[in-house]
Amino acid sequence: MTKEPIFDVAQLAHVEIYTPKPDETLWFFKDLLGMIETGREGQSVYLKAYEDTYHHTLKVTERKEPGLGHVAWRTSSPQALERRVKALEESGLGQGWSEGETGQGAAYRFKTPDGHPMEILWEVERYQVPDDQKTALLNRNQKRPLQGVPVRRLDHVNLMCDEVTRNKEFMAENLGFKLREHIILNDGTEAGAWMSVSPLVHEVAFMRDQLQGGGRLHHIAYWYGYPQHLMDIADIFAENGIEIEAGPGKHGISQAYFMYVFEPGGNRVELFGDAGYLIFDPDWEPVTWREDNLAQGIIWYGSPLPAEYFMYGTPDVRKQKEVAK
Repeated sequence: MTKEPIFDVAQLAHVEIYTPKPDETLWFFKDLLGMIETGREGQSVYLKAYEDTYHHTLKVTERKEPGLGHVAWRTSSPQALERRVKALEESGLGQGWSEGETGQGAAYRFKTPDGHPMEILWEVERYQVPDDQKTALLNRNQKRPLQGVPVRRLDHVNLMCDEVTRNKEFMAENLGFKLREHIILNDGTEAGAWMSVSPLVHEVAFMRDQLQGGGRLHHIAYWYGYPQHLMDIADIFAENGIEIEAGPGKHGISQAYFMYVFEPGGNRVELFGDAGYLIFDPDWEPVTWREDNLAQGIIWYGSPLPAEYFMYGTPDVRKQKEVAK
């Protein structure tokens, strides 16, 4: 019998990243990607893209090492939040309530089986657009920024984990995420999983961490719009000393045009957009990629991803081991 689907989680609300170079990281997101600063508290700065409606979709916090602070999910109702909290408590991975912070109400904190910090919430604050940034285009949150090549909205987060299947099942069983695409190797190991709660191809992806670092961040992704925007921001990155790791190119998985870069603090950021498809089929059969067609799944066209793409995440466990010696 088909299990009744869960529709309690509505969307990816925001992501917090750590950076040892906060001023440079903020320059990257604000001056180059056109994001708007919406608040500051302690060692943290809150940012949003111009089509994001919430107070923030990115929280940048100063720390000694780059990495993931937390991922926040918003539910579809207060009652949905109660149901998911109960499930998370029963899973044994719940950590309890926080009283909320800038831009949001109370949130329930938990971790994935691999240790990625997450929270789930209902109450959020909408961004109050200043009068000089209001637009006559009533279905857009604010005017398109004039600085950089502005990204439009938060798209997804990609997390490295020691065991993909366990984390995939946790998200499906406790939060209602649906598997959209995945990679199965010849030995039966699941090496990657792309999941969503909306028609997007994914709001979260899990990829196998070859270094077994536990709970690391691979990248956050912002949706840029159209291919010309990707070419424009690539030009700006090249002229301003931003390391382009891979792309522009097109993925087979998700069918999106992409570019991967490193913000100055060391975290990987993907510019993602244009060709990614949407899923409206309620009984979608997950797409399975295997070793004989995996090359086309990873890169449909463009240069191959460097080997470091599959090794590097934040924090960099190799540096941690060197320091410990």
